[in-house]
Amino acid sequence: MPDTYAPAPAYGGQPPSAGGQARQGSEKAIAIPDYTVSPSGLVDHVLSYVMGLAIGFGVTFIFYKLLILSVVAGAVFGVIFIFTRSQGAITKRKTKLRLQFFDLLEAMSVAMRAGNPPLKALESAREDLSLIYTEDSDIIIELEIIIARFNNAVPLSEVFADFAARSGLEDINSFASIYATIEGKSSRADEIVRETQQIIADKMEIEMEIDTLMTAAKSEVNIMLFMPLVVLGLVGYAGAGFMDAIYTTSAGRAVATGGLIVFIISFIMARKFSNVKL
Repeated sequence: MPDTYAPAPAYGGQPPSAGGQARQGSEKAIAIPDYTVSPSGLVDHVLSYVMGLAIGFGVTFIFYKLLILSVVAGAVFGVIFIFTRSQGAITKRKTKLRLQFFDLLEAMSVAMRAGNPPLKALESAREDLSLIYTEDSDIIIELEIIIARFNNAVPLSEVFADFAARSGLEDINSFASIYATIEGKSSRADEIVRETQQIIADKMEIEMEIDTLMTAAKSEVNIMLFMPLVVLGLVGYAGAGFMDAIYTTSAGRAVATGGLIVFIISFIMARKFSNVKL
């Protein structure tokens, strides 16, 4: 069960109890997001397993033409594919949160340049972002938590630090560290928020340029990876016995196993090298 936090009433309230459990009251509790847990549901896991089963079965059958072995390999790869897709869902969620946090800094910067204190800037950003994102989006939920905790006398530096720790995002962690340093000590908070936003914007622009340059390379890698499967499948089924030795002799099985190992290693390395992170 995820931790929850109850918003404080307008006149204030007591800090939450240990463990992040909700304060009892009439206010609706806010579930604290856990960004280490995949947002995928049961249906997503089932679809991932079916996709992994089909891929694992197809690749293994092309190399061995053994039904039982292909089913077992497909079942194993289906489980692996669930984990892989779950990790991908976590990464995708964090990527979306990073973009949402960028929009939060932009809205905060505008509000603070107008002379609003940090709390008013957060509340103004909450109103602005609610026009862009749904109520169940991560950034809106985080803003509810931040404002509620601040109303319960928790310093914003601690709230941002907790947000950074839970999100695991470098940009949010950098902002939290900077804000903890200047909290109550500097009148340049609006400039620092704006500068942090600009740094994130520059990083995102560079990443988009790299991703654009890598798109063609990724397509070529995918073609190079799967063309051997296509050729092997076509020759195996339409080669008039040309590939029979691969499927009927011990030496052929060894060659097929070696080819499968090389294919798997190439796939892993291609995916790893094509994912450029700044």
